[in-house]
Amino acid sequence: MFRVILPVLAGVLFLALWELQVIHKIFDLKKYQLPLPSAIAKAMGDNMSLLLSYTGYTLTEAVLGMLVGSALGFIIALAATAWPRWGGGSLTLVAALNAVPIVALAPIMNLWFGDGLGSRIAIVTATTMAAMAINAYKGMAAIDPLALDLMHSYAAPKSAVLRHLRIKNSLPYVFTALKINATASMIGAIVGEFFFSSRGLGYLLSNSIKVAKMPLGWSCIVLAAIAGVIFYLVVERLEKVFIRWHPSRRAS
Repeated sequence: MFRVILPVLAGVLFLALWELQVIHKIFDLKKYQLPLPSAIAKAMGDNMSLLLSYTGYTLTEAVLGMLVGSALGFIIALAATAWPRWGGGSLTLVAALNAVPIVALAPIMNLWFGDGLGSRIAIVTATTMAAMAINAYKGMAAIDPLALDLMHSYAAPKSAVLRHLRIKNSLPYVFTALKINATASMIGAIVGEFFFSSRGLGYLLSNSIKVAKMPLGWSCIVLAAIAGVIFYLVVERLEKVFIRWHPSRRAS
């Protein structure tokens, strides 16, 4: 009970301090710099249909990009495990791609895929691929030596070891990567919309700041945060369904 009540009370207290402009006084902020929660709520209510439409558009980019990026990352981890000689090199390349800032990727992806949904999906794909590749590879490598020796004693082929031992052992790591990517994908989609888009939360946020409609801009931030949390919770729920056999799940 307290695990639910305490965060709610903390959130209510924070909003109250914000609405009473205590935070403004502490950090010397003006209301146009940090709009009041009441102003943000009003802007959200006045533009709800537009905000929901753009949230759905951004969420579509995030989900599709995350699915593609996570699938590619898992394939890279699988190949790196099956052929260890070049595995380290492929993971290094993926990590190097992940180190490239999103703002640098956006113009390149727009040039390659055009000013449409495809460029943002490509940005999210590049953003989410490394987390999956590195985590999945770690899960496939961190197997129990006794289990591996047992399969070898039964003369299990390499494909059977990969399928029944390494891939299954990687599932907790895979869901860890998916939970990381659930929020990273929203960031990638929104940043991509900042530069080359005529729809989406990133586009609306950028335009709102340009015309000094800060409450509307903060409405975009609030909805992006809510969408990210929902996306994360969906992945967490799937984790509970698919890896109920894992010791951490049995303990809980």
